[in-house]
Amino acid sequence: MTLEEENKRWEEQTVKPVLNKFKERKAEFLTPSGIPLPRAALPDDFDYLEKLGFPGEFPFTRGVQPTMYRSRFWTMRQYAGFASA
Repeated sequence: MTLEEENKRWEEQTVKPVLNKFKERKAEFLTPSGIPLPRAALPDDFDYLEKLGFPGEFPFTRGVQPTMYRSRFWTMRQYAGFASA
């Protein structure tokens, strides 16, 4: 499969179910310069599928959330207590 075909598959099978449950916080995400940000930046000359993969898919090198925290904020959790960590 080509990278474009895999991107379409990822949007349909991985991102869409998450967006049905957790909508993105904004309709469009922009840089401070006003440039639109894609959900996942895809390279032209890198074996992306083999070495990196898509967000929310194994091996999770791009994060565990397919929308990269556009829907849900990143949280830091702490464990405290006697012998509970």
